[in-house]
Amino acid sequence: MDRITIENLQVYAHHGVLPEETVLGQRFLVTAVLELETRPAGRTDDLELSVNYAVVSEKITAFLQKNTFRLIESAAEQLAEYLLLEFPLLHGITLTIKKPWAPVGLPLDTVSVSISRQWHTAYVALGSNMGDKESYLNEAVAFLQNEKTIRVQKVSDYLVTKPYGVLDQDDFLNGCLQLQTLLIPQELLELLQRAEQAANRQRLRHWGPRTLDLDILFYDDQIVWEPNLVIPHPEIPKRTFVLEPMVQIAPYFVHPILRKTMRELLETLSAKNTDNQ
Repeated sequence: MDRITIENLQVYAHHGVLPEETVLGQRFLVTAVLELETRPAGRTDDLELSVNYAVVSEKITAFLQKNTFRLIESAAEQLAEYLLLEFPLLHGITLTIKKPWAPVGLPLDTVSVSISRQWHTAYVALGSNMGDKESYLNEAVAFLQNEKTIRVQKVSDYLVTKPYGVLDQDDFLNGCLQLQTLLIPQELLELLQRAEQAANRQRLRHWGPRTLDLDILFYDDQIVWEPNLVIPHPEIPKRTFVLEPMVQIAPYFVHPILRKTMRELLETLSAKNTDNQ
């Protein structure tokens, strides 16, 4: 990914823990490394195909002067999200906010915080087997589309499938979607759980009937093993109702552990199911 660097932009703002810092203010230095694809602009000499660093500098200055934060960690976090939402061509950003002569009672030049944030690609499975199933799935997609830190990019067709695991329940309507997000995996999980709660999801028994079921399948090519979250979802290679919609929206996405595409995994599972018939 290409980079445009704004180095040591001087901003006089009011951030700090001490009262005099928020009242009197002080000088901050901001360095922003903007990650984007500059080739289209480079080949055409068209500023509209890049990010105008003068405008970015103005936005940084206005944001830091309009808002007040106790911690420069908060200032950096909020500023990074603001810029990634404000400039659609930005893929990622690294921000360093320096606080020269920070009031710590000891001789030092500067204290600084550096963070890197970017858009991540995730795939989510959707399912419902209670009530108006299609409505529940559509409402889940709309719920995600209304979140500022989410960009829904693709939604598969919905498939009618037989229940998995617990068989004495109604057929499911299943699908998958691709999204971009600024959320980390645990934050995305919490958001999906809020969407399930909005659909009155009740967890009465494992793999039992549900109004809405949302599972993170993949998050970039990351491998996550936590008590409440495993990515990639461990059941993917066994589930036709996941692989078929995944093949529809991302046939050549490679499973980061199995190193096979979605199409290859579906072909393997289909052949296995045929042999077992």
